[in-house]
Amino acid sequence: KTIDSKLTEARTSFLSKRMSLILKGKSLEFPSELPTVFSALSSFVTNRVKDELLKEIRFYESLTESVEEPRILLIGQIGAGKSSFFNSVNSTFRGHVILQATSGHGDTSVSKQYRTYPVYDGKGGKRLPYVLCDTMGLEDSDYDEGIRVEDIISVIKGHVPDLYEFNPKAPITRNDKRYRENPSLADKVHCVVFVVEADTISLLGKNLLSKFKIIRNELTSIGVPQLVLATKIDQACPEIKNDLTKVYRSRYLEEKVSQSDRWWTKCHECDILGVPISSISPVKNYSTVTEVSLQVDILLLKALQQMLRAA
Repeated sequence: KTIDSKLTEARTSFLSKRMSLILKGKSLEFPSELPTVFSALSSFVTNRVKDELLKEIRFYESLTESVEEPRILLIGQIGAGKSSFFNSVNSTFRGHVILQATSGHGDTSVSKQYRTYPVYDGKGGKRLPYVLCDTMGLEDSDYDEGIRVEDIISVIKGHVPDLYEFNPKAPITRNDKRYRENPSLADKVHCVVFVVEADTISLLGKNLLSKFKIIRNELTSIGVPQLVLATKIDQACPEIKNDLTKVYRSRYLEEKVSQSDRWWTKCHECDILGVPISSISPVKNYSTVTEVSLQVDILLLKALQQMLRAA
C-alpha cells in the first residue's frame, strides 16, 4: 500500500506539471519527479515478484501424503557456499541476516555432521514445508579428506540420521548402530543440488568431477532430480556485482545463454556436470553483508522454487 501511494503521488505530480507546461505553450521536458516514478514502479514490480515467490513457497504441497517436507540435499566442494545458502534462505524469511548454520572459507570443511535444517516463516512463524540438508564438503584430492561418496549416497537413500558425524577415512556401514536399515520415503532425499562457485566453475578438478559423476549416475538410477546452484555470481562478473538485476535479464531474455559474454559463458561449462543450463540457479549468498536485499532475496527464492518444483 505504501508503494502504491508513493507511485500514485509521483504520477499525479508528473501529470500535473506536464499539463501546466502544455497550457503555457512551453516545450515538454522531463520533470525531476519522473525518476521517482520509475523508481517507485520498479520497486513495486520487484516487490510483487518477491511476494508471489513467497506465496508459492509458503503454500507448497508435495504430491504424496507420506512426505510433507521434501528433503533438499546440498552437495559441493569445501567453501562453495552450502551452509551459507541455508543461512541466506533463512535470512530472506526472517527479514534480516542470521547465521544458524556454521559456514566458513577455509581449506577444510566446517560442516562435519549431516544436518537437516527446517526453515521458519519469520521469527516465531510456522515451519515451512521443506528441509535443507547439509553435509561435509567434498575434496578434490584422492586422500582421506572431506566426505566420502559412499556416505553421500547413503544420505540420499535415507540411511544416515541427522547429526551423524562423518569419518573421512571410513564410510557408514550397516554395522554402525546409527545406520538406518529401512528408511521411509520421508527419510530419503528428494532433490540433490550440486553447489559450485560461478567464478571458478572452469577450475573444478578431475577428482571432484569424477565424484560428481559417480553421484549423478546413482541419482539417475534411482530417479532423484538434480540441479546446480551457482554461488558467488557477483565475483564472476563486475557488472553483476554492481547490478544483480542484469543476471535476471540475461537469464530470461537471452535465447542462447551459452553465447553470452558474461558469467553465463562460465556456467555453460557446467555441461561437464551433465546438466542443462535450465537446471542452473544463480545466487548470491548473504556472506559479506549485514542487511537483506530485495534483488538477492528474489534470486534465492527463485532457486528454492526450482528445487521444490523438482522435488
